[in-house]
Amino acid sequence: MTVDELKAEALRLAPQARADLARELLSSLDELSEAEIEQLWLEEAAHRNRELDAGTAEAIPAEEVLARAKARRG
Repeated sequence: MTVDELKAEALRLAPQARADLARELLSSLDELSEAEIEQLWLEEAAHRNRELDAGTAEAIPAEEVLARAKARRG
């Protein structure tokens, strides 16, 4: 089963089951070593950079992101 197939299957679960699965998956990341976490961040940064280069993602200035976050907090 591919990740996309697994994701599609998980999205068919009831909301509570999805929440339970998400909680369990997130807690499993707590067991990663610092080196594993760093590698995941490097991979994510490279992925985001490829999206920016391909034009499939939009860069938003930090000031705008922070302003939006502050507005949401009230």
